Amino acid sequence: MSDSLTTYLPEVPYATPRLSSAREHLVRAADHLWRVQDRTERVLGHLRIVADPLGLRYRAERLHLATGTFRIVGEFWRPDDAVAALRYS
Repeated sequence: MSDSLTTYLPEVPYATPRLSSAREHLVRAADHLWRVQDRTERVLGHLRIVADPLGLRYRAERLHLATGTFRIVGEFWRPDDAVAALRYS
């Protein structure tokens, strides 16, 4: 019997999702996280890619400064829907 060495692949950052609207743009904050900013550079919230057994989900989040944690606004199949949730909430 021989010992086997288990190796893990490194995390690969996802490409920045494309938005259909020019009202907001994404600025990378981490490998799977982007800041959603409007035309005046105001931060509306964050967009996070989350792995799901059926595909990638896009989670709309807001940073709660008092606790330093993210609060989930919702999870969506399309990045445009997640950004719209941040825009209108």
